[in-house]
Amino acid sequence: MKRTFLLIALALTVGAAIPVFIGGRALLPELRSLPTQVWLVALGSVTIGWLINATRLRLVLGGLGQKLGLPRAVAKVMAIDFATNTTPAGSGGALAYVYLVAQRGISSSHAAAMYALDQVLDLTFFLAALLVIAPLLLAGPREPHLGWQIGTLLTLLIGGCVLLWMMVRDYRRVLLWAGRMLHHLRISVARRRQLARWILRFRHGLGLLLGLARWRLGLVYLLCVCHWLIRYSILFWIVRGLGEHVPWSYLFLTQMLSFGAGQATLLPGGSGGVELGFSALLAPWLPAATLAAGLIAWRCATYYWLLLAGAGPFVLLIGRRLWQEPPPA
Repeated sequence: MKRTFLLIALALTVGAAIPVFIGGRALLPELRSLPTQVWLVALGSVTIGWLINATRLRLVLGGLGQKLGLPRAVAKVMAIDFATNTTPAGSGGALAYVYLVAQRGISSSHAAAMYALDQVLDLTFFLAALLVIAPLLLAGPREPHLGWQIGTLLTLLIGGCVLLWMMVRDYRRVLLWAGRMLHHLRISVARRRQLARWILRFRHGLGLLLGLARWRLGLVYLLCVCHWLIRYSILFWIVRGLGEHVPWSYLFLTQMLSFGAGQATLLPGGSGGVELGFSALLAPWLPAATLAAGLIAWRCATYYWLLLAGAGPFVLLIGRRLWQEPPPA
């Protein structure tokens, strides 16, 4: 736990130091110029995102015969966001998701399948969105250098989708590969068989989810689209509130690349990498003080607010039990 708190403290320090260094003394006056309405829109957008994701969770659970009230679903989503943003590369989000869903009487393998479906839908959205905005970006007079950035993102997204599809389709090869790896690591035969059974149950869970009614899956994906469009529009309204104009499509790409850079730092919330990527991509568009103020306001809404608001639900729903009580297999 001590190491976790140290990582969070380091992430917060690094995340705050970069915009202060960029903006200097002009940062606070610029930040004060941001209208209150923009702050309300930003925080309200995050809150709407929680409601949307809670509805997604309820729809999937409902398809599996499990009922979950909206308030409790929102609390679970907030706790998952907190876990995601307080662990390196967001690894805690997956554990929290599986644990909280398993509390509804669903096996950990099926809960993991739900998480995998959630990630696949997100990947599908970002791939589709990038294909739509790429022509707009490349046609712009100020973005001739974006070709390699868009190409890198497309390669990663397509590669991720293909890898997931191959893992599900050729699960026997996955089992054989996992068995060989565990054998080299000198894992007992009993443990290897247990993992093989878990993978089979995971694949069965994916089959159940993909077999849900088409209208239900379509609605889940529609909610996924709405959530990310709202979340990725927060930066646009902040920049407008600071009196500047940057195309929405470019800000969308900026956020995708910044979050990707944040994964490389292995700090909670991608601190350091997110701020540096954000600054590098928007430096040609915004004055230093405006860039720093926009960065702080954006991170307040999409990172610090998630920590502040999600801490309570995380402690109430998970706390130390996440490490003490393994969910049912």
